[in-house]
Amino acid sequence: MGEARMYDVAVIGGGHNGLTCACYLAQAGLKVIVLERRHIVGGAVCTEDDLIPGYKIDVGSSAHIMIHLTPVVRELELEKFGLEYLDCDPFAFAPVGEGREAVYFWRDVEKTCESIARFSPADADAYRKFVREWGQFNEGVFEAFLKPPTVMNLGRHMIFRRTGTKTNPAEMTRKIFAPYGQIARETFRHEGLRAALVWLAAQSGPPPLTPATGDFLGWHSMIHRSGVKRPRGGSGALTQALARCLAHHGGEVRLSAEVERLEVAGTRAGAIRLVGGERIEARRVVSNAHVQTTFLKLIGAENLPGELAARVASVRVGNGFGMIVRCAVSELPDYTAAPSGGKPGDCHQGLQLLCPSIEYLERAYGDYLRGRPSEKPAALAMTFSAVDPTIAPEGKHALFIWGQYYPYELTGGESWDQIAEREADKLIDVVNDYAPNVRDSVLARFIQTPLDLERRLGLLRGNVMHVEMDIDQMFLYRPLPELSTYRTPFENLFLTGASTHPGGGVFAASGRNTAHVVLSDLEGKGLAGWLRRTLMWK
Repeated sequence: MGEARMYDVAVIGGGHNGLTCACYLAQAGLKVIVLERRHIVGGAVCTEDDLIPGYKIDVGSSAHIMIHLTPVVRELELEKFGLEYLDCDPFAFAPVGEGREAVYFWRDVEKTCESIARFSPADADAYRKFVREWGQFNEGVFEAFLKPPTVMNLGRHMIFRRTGTKTNPAEMTRKIFAPYGQIARETFRHEGLRAALVWLAAQSGPPPLTPATGDFLGWHSMIHRSGVKRPRGGSGALTQALARCLAHHGGEVRLSAEVERLEVAGTRAGAIRLVGGERIEARRVVSNAHVQTTFLKLIGAENLPGELAARVASVRVGNGFGMIVRCAVSELPDYTAAPSGGKPGDCHQGLQLLCPSIEYLERAYGDYLRGRPSEKPAALAMTFSAVDPTIAPEGKHALFIWGQYYPYELTGGESWDQIAEREADKLIDVVNDYAPNVRDSVLARFIQTPLDLERRLGLLRGNVMHVEMDIDQMFLYRPLPELSTYRTPFENLFLTGASTHPGGGVFAASGRNTAHVVLSDLEGKGLAGWLRRTLMWK
C-alpha cells in the first residue's frame, strides 16, 4: 500500500506513558510518531464530551496523584501547553462511626490528625507516626520508581538506604511483607479509619489479605506530599497537553491508526503495519500496548524466541476487579455525615471513601472470587465538578462512582451486557445509603463494566493496571524479569506503560524511564554507553 515512511521512533499507543515517552524523545531531537487506534489520544487518561451531552466525562483514571511526585510536568513544561492542575484538598473524605461522623484527609498532616482526634484521639497520634515512618521509607521507593528496576537501583534506593527513622529494620521489613489489612488493624483502633485507609489501598488491586502488600497502605503517606489533583477540563487534559507538547517538538500523532502487525526479522523489529495496509518504518519501536497485546497479538507467538510466548501468556492479568458509573446529577451528594444541602463542601473535593469496615470489603472480594459481582460493593465517589465547574453545565454536577469487586468472567450464565444496568443501580444505591439524595439526582449515566474497559481502552480482562500488582509482578519482575528494564529480546523494541515498572495509575514514570533507556542506547554501545546503562542515571 505505498512506500513506508521512516521515523527515528514509533510509539504504539497514545496513552499517557506512550505520549510521555514520545515527548522526551522528540524533545531530544528525534523524529517521533505516536500511533493511536482510537479517535482521541489518552488511552486510560482520556475525557470525552459526547457521552452525556453537556458533560465532560472521563473514560479512565480521574484522580491524578503519582505524577505529581515525578518531574514530568515540570521537565516537559506542560503548563505551556494548556495544562492547569487544580488541588483537591481535602484529598479524601470518609464517613465513619455509623455514618454520622467523618474523617477528612488534608494535605496538611496535622490538620488530618485534628480530624481524626474528633472521634479517636489515640488514632490521631498513631496516624502522625504512621505518616512519618512510611513516608521516610517511601522516599526511597519512589526514587526506585524513577529508574529501571535493576538490582543496583533497588538496593541503593530501598534496601541499603538510610532513612533516619527509629523503626527497627526487622520490624519495618515485617510490615512490608504483611497484608495491608493486617497493618491497618494493628496500627489503628477505630474501624471506620481502618476501613477508609484500606479501601484507598485497595485501589491498586490486591485485596487486604494479600501478603507482601503492607506498603499499599503505607503509600498513603506520600499522598500528603503529592496531594490529589485534577486537570481543568477533565483527566484527559493531561494527555491533550502531552500531544501539544509532542507537536511543539516536531512529533506527530496519528489517530484512528490501529496497529495490525509489528513485523520482526531475526533480532530486530521491522515495519509496523496498520489496519488497512499502510506500513510505517522506524529505527526503534516503543510499545505502550498491554504486554500480551504486544507480543501475542501484534508480533505473534510464532515469531517469539525461546519460551517467551509461554512466559508472556502466563503473566497474571487477573479477572478484572472494578467497574464505574459516570453520572450526570442535578446536585451533589448530601452526605449524612457532612450535610451540605447538595451544595459543594469539603467532602466533595477529593475521593469519597464509602466502605464501613475491612470485613465489608473482604466479603465483597469473596463474591468476586465466586465469579459474581459483589452483592454489597465498596464505592469510591468522585465529584470533581465541585472543583472544576467546566466539566458540567451550570447548576449541574458530575458524579463518578468506582466500585469493587467485579469479575470479568462471570459464573451462572450471566454476561456483562445483560447485567450492566443492574450493577450500576446497586453502585448508586451504595452511595445513596450515605447520601440519601443521590438516587433521585441522577439525570443520565454512562456505565463502564470490565468488558467495556477492555473494548474501549484495550485493558485486557478489564484490569486497569494491565497486569496484577502482586509482589511477584512488581519491580524487577514486572512484567517478567527479562522484560523489566523496558528492553525486549528484539534489540530495537522497547516497552512502556502500566504493564511495566512501576505499574498502573496516572504516573508517567514508565514513559519517562523508557525514554531514558532509548536515549542511553542511542549514546552508543561502547564503554561509556555501557556504564551509563549500568548505573542508569543515578
